Amino acid sequence: MKRYFGAGIEPHCEYCANGRLSRDGKSVLCAKHGAVPLGYNCRSYEYDPLLRKPRQAALMADYDPEDFKL
Repeated sequence: MKRYFGAGIEPHCEYCANGRLSRDGKSVLCAKHGAVPLGYNCRSYEYDPLLRKPRQAALMADYDPEDFKL
């Protein structure tokens, strides 16, 4: 599992403090370089942990009524 705050996070413009996601969601509007692809990065990259979206947790399948009895 990758951590939100750590050196092991690969830089991507989709979670850079200098860019904002475009309306179509296919590119990033960068203050330094204009419109760039989501996976792009540059020397001006600044990590913003609030822009990362966590993965959805896996749901358990097939509940049994016994699971809910006290």
